[in-house]
Order: sequence, then C-alpha cells, then structure tokens
Amino acid sequence: MTQPIRFLSGIQPSGRLHLGNYFGAIAQHIALQSEGEALYFIANYHALTTVNDATQLRELTRDVAATYLALGLDPQRATLFRQSDIPELHELAWLLATVTGMGLLERAHAYKDKVARGVPAKVGLFYYPVLMAADILAYRSNIVPVGADQAQHVEMTRDMAGYFNHAYGETFVLPEARVSEAASVVPGTDGQKMSKSYGNAIELFADDGALKKAVMGIVTDSAPVDAPKDPTKNVIFQLYALAASPAEAAAMAEAFRAGGYGYGEAKKALLAKLKERFGPARDRYREWLKRPDDLEDVLRAGATRARQVALATIDAARRACGIA
Repeated sequence: MTQPIRFLSGIQPSGRLHLGNYFGAIAQHIALQSEGEALYFIANYHALTTVNDATQLRELTRDVAATYLALGLDPQRATLFRQSDIPELHELAWLLATVTGMGLLERAHAYKDKVARGVPAKVGLFYYPVLMAADILAYRSNIVPVGADQAQHVEMTRDMAGYFNHAYGETFVLPEARVSEAASVVPGTDGQKMSKSYGNAIELFADDGALKKAVMGIVTDSAPVDAPKDPTKNVIFQLYALAASPAEAAAMAEAFRAGGYGYGEAKKALLAKLKERFGPARDRYREWLKRPDDLEDVLRAGATRARQVALATIDAARRACGIA
C-alpha cells in the first residue's frame, strides 16, 4: 500500500502572526491538510534565540496554536504540536552534528543576515540549522513547504541526512522543499519584506484601532491624487491583491492607472478588505484563547502522534551509529 505524502513545517512563536506569515506559509499549510499527512510544529525551542521571557513565550505559543485553529486547521486531519514536546529531537540533532562540518553552518544565509543586523552571534543561532534538520528528519517528511528564504535550510537538511546515510547506511528520508514564492513578496508597511523584526508588519488579528493605524501608516510616494499610478509599485495594491478576489484586484489596478484615485482611498479599501477577509477568523481566534485547556488538549494530542513517528526514527538512527 502506497504511503501518503507527509508534509512537515514549523513556525516560530516569536511575535504576533501577520499577513506575511499567512500568505507566505499558513494559507499553504491549511490547504495541504487535504493533500496528505500534515504535521505542523510550533518551534518554541527555536524561538529561544530571540524571545527571552518565559511568560511571553508561553503566550506566543498559545497564540500560534489559536491562530492556526481559527484559520481552519483541523486537528483531526493535521497534527499540530509543540516542538518542546518532542525532547528526543536534541539527541537526533547531536547525532547529525557529529557528521556535519562547520563550513556548512557558516554558509547559512539566515545566520549571516541576523548577525549583520546586530543579532548576537550565539551558539544557538549558529546551531539552528542542525536542530531544524532534526525537526524535518525526525518525522520522515517527504515535503517541506517553505518560503524562498528558508529553502537553504531544507538543502542543508538533505546534506546532513546524506552525511549520516553515507557514514552509517540509509537511515533518513531525504526531504524536498516546496517553495512558496509568496513569502518573499509580501511587503511590509515600509515596502521591505514584512517581518516582525523589521517593525513593519500588519498583524492578522489586530484590533480595529491597531489595524487601522498600521494600514494608514503604509508608506507611499508623493504622487497627487489625479496622477495615474503604477499599481504594481505600491504596497497598498500589492497587499490588496493578496486579500481580494482577482476581479477586485483588477478593479483597483484599473483605478490606479486611470488617475483620480488616491492612496488614502486605496488604504480605506484595503482596511475594509482585511476586516472582511479575517474578521470571522479573528472572532474564532479570540474564542480559542478563552479556552486554554482545549488548546492544550489539541497540542498534547498532536505531540502524542508526532512523537510516535519521531521515536521510531531516532531509534533507527541510534542503532545505525551504534548507540543502541
């Protein structure tokens, strides 16, 4: 009997989730739960490289779980769990580290970019790709949906799995990346890629006041209202096109090109569309946060399922290298 395709991805609880997270990852994750076996983990171990407040980390972890459930993740069809509920990952990461050269980790784009932005060069940040490789390999996942900026980590995972397989025999499934280009093109309010660390994000479930402030704060050029404008070069249209239907996006693009359509009017249209698109999910999200015990039940049940797979993989790795 053919085994179903297994998808695996994770998301860090390092801040409130935003439009970039949704269009770049979460929407794809929700869709994939009907295409195969989907496992999604909340990467709270990884978040420790940036979040150093225990209460905040617990709250953000619950926030991620509530967000996924509110947006349509079905815990009967997909497995949602906390990374920290699979403690054996660290043993697997160590086994991978023993066959992985420093040069591979030194080439990690994410590490170099963060250090260049002033993030302290801590061991955990440098070691991040090894733990990520353990995350991916532990569940024998076939497909890892990622944004273009994360594709390198999947390639590094394949390298580490290859090193181990070469040294000890075929042990790990080599995963393939499924790259979502959307993650690299969702712009923030300043035109850069939307990111929590850049302070340019529009939160998915912000209250009405905060949402309006973020949308109205989108940076635009000084073109007058009457002037024709290229919609593809302004953030308002780019975000509207993601949230709206093709016909609605085409109508806004035509209005920009015709002239007489100002950025203020376009921002109001974007604000209304975001409320329409995410308002019902925001209500569900708030209801989930009122039910922390139910959230915990979902995460624990997911961890039980995921750990069964991980333990079998780790046991195979132990036996392959002579630990067991």
